[in-house]
Amino acid sequence: MMAADSDPESEVFEITDFTTASEWERFVSRVEEVLNDWKLIGSIAGKPPEKGDYTSGTWEEKSQEINFADFKFSIAHNYLKQETPENEGKEETEEDAYPAAMQDLLCMNNDFPPRAHCLVRWYGMREFVTISPGANCEAIISESKCNLLLSSVSIALANTGCQVPVFVQIQQKWRRMYTGECQGSGVRTDFEMVHLRKVPSQYNHLAGLLDIFKSKIGCPLTPLPPINIAIRFTYILQDWQQYSWPQQPPDFDALLAGEVGGVEFGKLPFGACEDPISELHLATTWPHLTEGIVVDNDVYSDLDPLQAPHWSVRVRKADNPQCLLGEFLLEFYKLCQLKESTEELLGRSAGEEESKENADISHALSKLTEPTTVPMSKLSVSNMVHSARKRIRRHRRVDESPLNNDVLNSILLYLFPDAATDKPADAIAAKAKQGNPDRKAEQEMEPDDYNLFNQFKSAPSDSLTHRLALCICMVNFYHGGVRAVAHLWQEFVLEMRYRWENNYLVYGLASGTPDLRCCLLHQKLQMLNCCIERKRARDDSRQKGASPEGPRERKVSGPENGRLPTESSSSLSPGGAAAAAAEVSPGKSWESWSDSEDEFFECLSDTEELKETPADRAKETGKAKPEGRLQPHGNLTLLNSDEPLYIPVTQEPAPMTEDTLEEQSEVLAKLGTSAEGAHLRARMQSACLLSDMESFKDFDLCTGGHLRTCGGTGLTTREEEVTNEAGQTVVKGDLSARMKIPGNMWVEAWETAKATPVRRQRRLFDDTKEAEKVLHYLAVQKPADLTRHLLPCLLHAAVLKVKEEEAKEDILSVRKAMQQMISHASKLLRHPSPDYKKVEDLINQVMVLEAVIARARSLKAKFGIGKSEREGEEEEELERFVSSLLEEPEVAVLGAGRGPAGTIIHKLFVSSQRVADFNDEAALLAPLEEDSGRPGGVEDKKPASAGGIPDFPPPAGREVILRTCVPRPAPYSKALPQRMFCVMLREEFRLAGAFSSDTSFF
Repeated sequence: MMAADSDPESEVFEITDFTTASEWERFVSRVEEVLNDWKLIGSIAGKPPEKGDYTSGTWEEKSQEINFADFKFSIAHNYLKQETPENEGKEETEEDAYPAAMQDLLCMNNDFPPRAHCLVRWYGMREFVTISPGANCEAIISESKCNLLLSSVSIALANTGCQVPVFVQIQQKWRRMYTGECQGSGVRTDFEMVHLRKVPSQYNHLAGLLDIFKSKIGCPLTPLPPINIAIRFTYILQDWQQYSWPQQPPDFDALLAGEVGGVEFGKLPFGACEDPISELHLATTWPHLTEGIVVDNDVYSDLDPLQAPHWSVRVRKADNPQCLLGEFLLEFYKLCQLKESTEELLGRSAGEEESKENADISHALSKLTEPTTVPMSKLSVSNMVHSARKRIRRHRRVDESPLNNDVLNSILLYLFPDAATDKPADAIAAKAKQGNPDRKAEQEMEPDDYNLFNQFKSAPSDSLTHRLALCICMVNFYHGGVRAVAHLWQEFVLEMRYRWENNYLVYGLASGTPDLRCCLLHQKLQMLNCCIERKRARDDSRQKGASPEGPRERKVSGPENGRLPTESSSSLSPGGAAAAAAEVSPGKSWESWSDSEDEFFECLSDTEELKETPADRAKETGKAKPEGRLQPHGNLTLLNSDEPLYIPVTQEPAPMTEDTLEEQSEVLAKLGTSAEGAHLRARMQSACLLSDMESFKDFDLCTGGHLRTCGGTGLTTREEEVTNEAGQTVVKGDLSARMKIPGNMWVEAWETAKATPVRRQRRLFDDTKEAEKVLHYLAVQKPADLTRHLLPCLLHAAVLKVKEEEAKEDILSVRKAMQQMISHASKLLRHPSPDYKKVEDLINQVMVLEAVIARARSLKAKFGIGKSEREGEEEEELERFVSSLLEEPEVAVLGAGRGPAGTIIHKLFVSSQRVADFNDEAALLAPLEEDSGRPGGVEDKKPASAGGIPDFPPPAGREVILRTCVPRPAPYSKALPQRMFCVMLREEFRLAGAFSSDTSFF
C-alpha cells in the first residue's frame, strides 16, 4: 500500500511554457527585424520607371544570413537605384494606393530587358526581396516546408506592413523556382510558377496560353476585359557562310622557308584564329497586341518575323578565342619558369667539350713557347670564337639544330642589317639611321608612344633590344621553342664577341653612356658599344700618331661643360668633400680606383720619354710647350704669375650600368658613417678628381691655377681686374681660408697628385675589362633570365601593336582600357623585382583588348562596312550599329527588317538557311554566286526561295507576356493587375504568374 501510494508522488510532470517562442516564431521575428533594418516598412511610392531604366540603370543588392533552427537562409534585397524627390513620396500616401510592385506588373516600358535578374524579367518589378537556402544547404523540395516558409513570409509582411514583394526559392537551384507574396492595403498578389522540361503541345502557341491565363484569373465578368499581349521570338544565327572570319592566318610556309624579311620579323601578329563572334541573336518583338488582332494557334500563325515592328540584336562572344598576339605573349611568358641553361638545352656534353678546350689551349700555349714565327692574327680571340662556332656546328648534326641556317641568317640579318654591307665598318654611318629599316613608321609615331619605353623600362622601339625581343618571341613560337631561343641567343652572344674583337659598333643602339631609363640588357649592350668606341678611338690615335687630344678624351671647358665655377657658385663645406668628389666623378667604380690597376690611358713605346721625370719636364717648360694643354681660358691667369691659365685635356668618367651603380653604392654604404669611413669613401670617389689634378699639374705648376678652376669658391671675393706688364687686363685673387685648412680633401688630393699628362695616366675606364665583363654577363644568361630582361620590351611592342590596330577601328572602350593598362604596367615593370603573376594579368588584359578589336572587325566584315557602295548616312548608321553591338548587351535595329542593318541580317539568315537545307555542293554554290556581290547591300526582300525554304529557322525561344486588370475574387472587388509571363525553349517551359486579389471582404 505504501508503495502504491508513493507512485503518484514520484511522477515527474513536465510543464510546457507556451509563452516561449518556437523556432518558427524566431524565424518570423528575424525576418521582420531584417525588413525593419532595411527600412522596407510601410508604403513606398515612386515614379514609374522610364523606358530602358532596367538596362541602363544601377541595380544594388544587400544580403544577410538568417537561421531557421539549424538551417541557414540568405535573405537579399534587390532594387533599382532611383532618385525620388521628397515631395513625390509625401503626395501618394493614400490608404487605397496600390503597392509599387503591383503597378510594375502593368508597366510596358521595360518588357524583355536584355540584362537583369530573372524575377525582373518575369515580373517586371524594380524592387523585391528573396529568401533562399544557404550555399551548402539542401534545397527546399517538400511541399510542407515550402508552405511553412510561405506562411512565415505572409505573417512577416502582415506584421510589418511591408509592401515590397518577398520571394522564397524552392526546388533545386538550377530550376530557378520562386514563390512569393506582396501585400498592400486590402490587396494581395500571389506569385506562382510552373516549370517543365517539355512544352505541352496544347500550350505551344498563343491560343493555349490565353486559355491558361483566363482560367487562372477566373474573372466572372462577361465580356472579359481586353488582354494586352507582348510577344518576342528569338532566332539564332550560327552558320555565317561566306561572311566568314576575315583573319588571315600567318604564312607558315614563308616563315619556315626562311623568307623572313624585316617587315615580317618586325611586326607582331594580331587577331583571332577563329571567329570571336559565335552567334547572332535576333529578337523580333510585337510590344502591343490585343486578343483578336493576331492569330497564333496549332494550325496558323500571323507572327512573321519580317513583319515585327521592333528588331533587336545581341551577339554571343566565343569563349576564350585563340588570339595570335595573346598566344605569343603567353608562350614567351612561360619561358620565365624554366631553369635550364643554354648548354643543357642544346644538349652538348660539358665534359667532352671541356677536355677538347683544354687540349686546344695547351696546344696553343706550347706553340707560343716555340721560336717559330706565329702570325698574331691567328691568336686573336675573334678567330678562337669563330673556330669554336665551327666546332659547335660540326658536332651538332644539321637535323639536331633547333634553327636551320636559312632562318638563322634571316634573323641575324634583321638584327644586324649593317652586316649585309661589304664593309661592316659602315655601321658608323648606319648608326645615324638607328632602328628598323623602315623609319617612316617611327617618325610618324606619336611622341608619347615612342617614349613609352621610359614608362615600361624597356627599350626604344627602334633599338636592337626591341628587335631582339620580337625575334626571340617569334623563334619561340614558330621555330622550335626554348631550344631555338637558346640557339639564337648563343649566336647573338658570338656576334657581340665578334664585333668587340673587330671594332665594329653594335647596330641599333644610341650613342653615349648607358641609358638608365631602359632595361638592364639594353644598358649592357650600350656599355659594350661604349667600350668599342673607346677602343676604336685609341687604336685610331695610335695609327695616326696623333696627340692624346683624340676623341677619347674629355675636353674640360668652363662655359661648354660647366666645369668652370662662377663667382656665385656655392662653396663646399669640409665635411662635404665626399659629395664634391662624387659630383666630379659620378661614374668611378671600385675596381678602377684600385691601386693594383696597371693599365694606362695611353702607353708609348718611347722608353726614354717614360723615364723622364716631372722635374725634368718642368725645367724644359720654357723651351717646349707643356703637354695636355688645349687652349687658354679667356683672360684668367695663374695667381703668382702673369702666365695665362690653360684648359687641360682630361679623361672621361667611366660609364656605368645600374647594377654596377648599385654594387658601388653598397660598397660605399658598408664603409659606415665614421670619420675614417667617410675619409676612405671620399678617396674612393676622388679618382676622377685626382686625374684632373694631375692633368692640371702637368702644365700649371702653380697651386692657384688648379684651385681657380676646380675649387668652386676657393677664390675669395678679393678678385679684381688688373693690368699686367704687357698692358693686358687680367683677373687676380687669393685662396679662401677654407681651402687653406690643413687636411682638406682638395688640398690632400692636390698634394698627392703627380704632374702627369693625360696620355700617361692610368685609365679611369678600362674598356677591355668592362667589355669582357659584359660579354661574360651575356654568355651566362639562361633563357629564363633573357626572357625576364626582354619581357618589358615585348609588352611595350604589344601595347604599340594594340594601339596601332585600335586606331584603324576607333573603339573608345579599348582606348580607355589601354590608358589604365599602361598606367598599371608602368608601376609594375619599373619595380626592380616585378610580381610576375601580375605581369601575367597584364598579358591577359592585352588578350581581352585583342579580342575586342577582333570582334569589331568580325562584325564589320559581316555587315560589309567599307566594302560596298552605300550612301553616307547608311554607312554611318551601320558603323554606329556595329559599335553599339560591342558596347551594349542588346541593340535596337532601326527600321526593323527594312532598315540597312535589318536587310543585311535578313540576308545572313537566308544564306544560313540555304546552307542548312542543301547538302549538294553544286546546289549550294549556284545561289551563292548570284549573291556574291551583296555583302551589306540593300536589296528587295525575298520572302522565301523557290524551293519553299523559309527565310528564318524555327525560333530558338518564344516569350509571351499577358496582362489585364480584372476584379477578383468577386465581381464587386477592385480591378487589380494580373500578369503571366511565358517562355518556351527547346527543353524548357516556364509560366510565371502574378495574380492579385481584393482582401477587403475575403
